[in-house]
Amino acid sequence: MTLEDTTLTLADAFNQVDFIVGGHGSRQVKVLQNVLDQIDGELFSDHYGNGPLIEEFQQQMADVLGKESAVFFPSGTMAQQIALRIWCDRKGVKRVAYHPLCHLEIHEEDGLKELHQIESILLADKDRLIRLQDVQALDQDIACLLLELPQREIGGQLPAYEELEAISAYCRERGIKLHLDGARLFEITPYYQKTPAEICSLFDTVYVSFYKGIGGIAGAILAGDPDVMQESKVWKRRHGGDLIGLYPYILSSQYYFNERIGKMELYYEQAQELASLLNACHGIQTLPEVPVSNMFHVHFALAAAEVEPILVQMAQQYGIGLTSYLNKTSGNSCAFELSTGDRYEKVPQDKLRAALEWLDEELRKQVR
Repeated sequence: MTLEDTTLTLADAFNQVDFIVGGHGSRQVKVLQNVLDQIDGELFSDHYGNGPLIEEFQQQMADVLGKESAVFFPSGTMAQQIALRIWCDRKGVKRVAYHPLCHLEIHEEDGLKELHQIESILLADKDRLIRLQDVQALDQDIACLLLELPQREIGGQLPAYEELEAISAYCRERGIKLHLDGARLFEITPYYQKTPAEICSLFDTVYVSFYKGIGGIAGAILAGDPDVMQESKVWKRRHGGDLIGLYPYILSSQYYFNERIGKMELYYEQAQELASLLNACHGIQTLPEVPVSNMFHVHFALAAAEVEPILVQMAQQYGIGLTSYLNKTSGNSCAFELSTGDRYEKVPQDKLRAALEWLDEELRKQVR
């Protein structure tokens, strides 16, 4: 076929391929079904945040994160807003600081401001990480600084660990609480060569997700000191997060955590390998060039309208899907996000390399 023959959308072509390079798998009901097949059906569920099922998992995660206490939430959005609300109430200052592309700023419909009347101070330029000097330059009192590791919207970049330690020490000296948006915390441990607990020791409260690198159906943990976690339970109830039973989320979170926590080094190595192959293609550049977790962004020096038919043809010709979407980054460039997981090792490497060699040739025809 020729490019002109292509009539499928990129999403349609992606959904028809034999192999997908990113992620763990599609979000089908079997993600939960596979878990329930391993569970005794007579096991009692949690009940409004209580019971062995939820309490044992919370303690397991508190131990992993090196904190005394942890609370399971249905969403990270809820957990993080509550953590920041608690720190603001305790200090009597309704201001927090975070990156301009923080999830709370761009994906939550101003929930922090509308629900909690908390003002956000945006640190650093949107295309770079927060640095120690940005925190030192703050000219307003804040209750809490939020750091996202890795910084998703700029390709999953990470600061040097020594800078993290310096920011943590600076905040503690000045009575500023430090909160970790660790949605992808487990995925950065291979790069830092630190345990989750070692990283979390720099922070007062920590949030982690169970549907990203872990691949559960939903759910999050907030961890910290017992008095803070007890207060978070009150806010969880106020937010409507105390469902009569959260066990589908808890069981899938625990099951896939136990299944995949030992694979983070593998996912990291796969991401580095894949990024190297993509960077060898004309007109493609990954951000970061060398990934620091299993997640990175792939940038094309062509408009989405030019790239999409090429990726559609690659999907049909080689049966390999890189992405189902492209985001416009400028008039003549586009990008997408890619995370390696269980799917990557199932992709035949000879087929992948052949597809990327073909992609390189096609891009060379388009990129001047």
